[in-house]
Amino acid sequence: MAQTQQDRPFDWRALVLAGIIAGLVYLIVEMALVPLTGLSAWAPPRMRAAIVMGPEVLTPLEVFDAGVFVLALALHLSLSIVYAALIGLFVRLQSVGMAALIGAGFGLLLYMVNFFVFTGVFPWFAEARSWVTALSHLVFGGVAGAAFVWISRPSEWGRPTVAS
Repeated sequence: MAQTQQDRPFDWRALVLAGIIAGLVYLIVEMALVPLTGLSAWAPPRMRAAIVMGPEVLTPLEVFDAGVFVLALALHLSLSIVYAALIGLFVRLQSVGMAALIGAGFGLLLYMVNFFVFTGVFPWFAEARSWVTALSHLVFGGVAGAAFVWISRPSEWGRPTVAS
């Protein structure tokens, strides 16, 4: 009996890869555009690192610090994988286009939660509310959804299947 997509186990490898890819795309979009809002490109990594290191790391906001950046990157990519897992639960049976659309919607919802709810705990994120962070979240979600579906079903896209 042929196995349907719904019967297949969840592809965790695809999920991790989709989270990393979407997380890196998010960083590229955000760091390229955030200076248009008046913030330094190094401000978002410092804000992320402050979740772990405390608000002391926020000063000076515009200066690069390798240790802060590495911690922020590790935290960002870890959260990207978790968020991609949530997206994956909703898109695993969808087409790539529909997965991108659903993921983009999830990304906007994530923006609202991160920048309007979590600011109660991490108030420094209120400063980063902007069209850039909203767009970055929308792109993250769309890329995560599409990448998960594309990576998890290679035979549908004419790519060779790689043994796990």
